Amino acid sequence: MKLNLEDITFIIVTYQSEHVVKYCLDSLPKVSKKLIIENSNNINLYNELKAKYDNIEVIVSKNIGMGAGNNIGLKSCKTNYAYVLNPDTKFRKDTILKFLETLNEVPDFTLASPLNDDPKTPNYKKIIAKINDNTLSVDSIDGFSMLFNLKKFKDQNFFDENFFLYLENNDLCLRVKQKNENIFVVTNAMINHKGSISLSENLEYLRNWHWMWSKFYFNKKHYGFFVAIKNIFLNFISALIKYFFYLIIFKNKKKKIYEMRIKGIINALIGKKSWFRL
Repeated sequence: MKLNLEDITFIIVTYQSEHVVKYCLDSLPKVSKKLIIENSNNINLYNELKAKYDNIEVIVSKNIGMGAGNNIGLKSCKTNYAYVLNPDTKFRKDTILKFLETLNEVPDFTLASPLNDDPKTPNYKKIIAKINDNTLSVDSIDGFSMLFNLKKFKDQNFFDENFFLYLENNDLCLRVKQKNENIFVVTNAMINHKGSISLSENLEYLRNWHWMWSKFYFNKKHYGFFVAIKNIFLNFISALIKYFFYLIIFKNKKKKIYEMRIKGIINALIGKKSWFRL
């Protein structure tokens, strides 16, 4: 089956994202379906999006995390393809057409993405092969832009919901590659990702806790407990040293960041779920 705009549903999980999500939606093709999972229970945003955009459905949810939010969208999708996007992304005018034209010329894929337009931060890790002038086969792509071929996910085993933030896309890509399936990046189609924006202190604490928890959990899941210990050890020692350093010089915000890292590691070590929320 050839890819076309009517057979793609765009899925966007939002959390306090009202300042960026419209930037994303305005760049999407009007004929394609859009499904928003609004994780911050913002009824005003729900009403605004429903009034402004065509072909849009908004599901208001509690804060269940990126992976779980994306899973709601993926399992609700009625089209053959689903495109998971972060709300802080934007297509160029020619992005989607170039992207689909190129994918229609390459072998079957499971996941795919345009190329991030910042050459300093490519949205893929290791190049496995060059398929043609415009397509790379890679071992993983970043979670802010992922086109899913849903025929490859008949078991609906999408994102691991044990992750709340971070590395759920790495986990998904690793499972795809373990099945010898294709992940492509299309290099003549560009996507803009704003990336990290200024965070409130609480959001910064949340992210540091979950980054450490997710790193340990990911390694434990795929490589075993002792490899996870080895890969987190230097993070733990570094966080301890910096915690006490900032404690001594009365830098409370910095101290709290490294306290959150330590707590994330300890919770993962003792087998607790990724429970920390704001």
